[in-house]
Amino acid sequence: MRAIGTFDVDEFTAVPVPSPEVKTGLPVGFATMRKTFTGEVDGRSETLFTAAFDPATGTGTYVAMESFEGSVAGHAGTFNFVHSATTTGQDRQAEFLTIVPTSGTGGLTGIRGTGGLTVDEDGTHSIWFDYDLS
Repeated sequence: MRAIGTFDVDEFTAVPVPSPEVKTGLPVGFATMRKTFTGEVDGRSETLFTAAFDPATGTGTYVAMESFEGSVAGHAGTFNFVHSATTTGQDRQAEFLTIVPTSGTGGLTGIRGTGGLTVDEDGTHSIWFDYDLS
């Protein structure tokens, strides 16, 4: 089954991290995020976000772990999902999203699956889950 929603990033807070001893061509950063979802995916999440990113060119890669609370197609509960992508400043590549096995609670107990994120030209953020509840 597929559930689709849109979301807003309500808060993005950079967190200081110690400077790594290994120096690369891009700095690595860490942040926390809070999001609000509407649609078939309805609720909120708290996110741990890390990235290696060049703001001058818009090039980089991120990895995020989200803790979601709300409902998916009317099934209420919580679960975790992880996602990542690479950008060259003009696109998204190597996208990945998966629901963390056995992380579901309540009406989302047993949820598993994959999904994706998009950002439209007008700035609308969308998410979808291709999921199964068993």
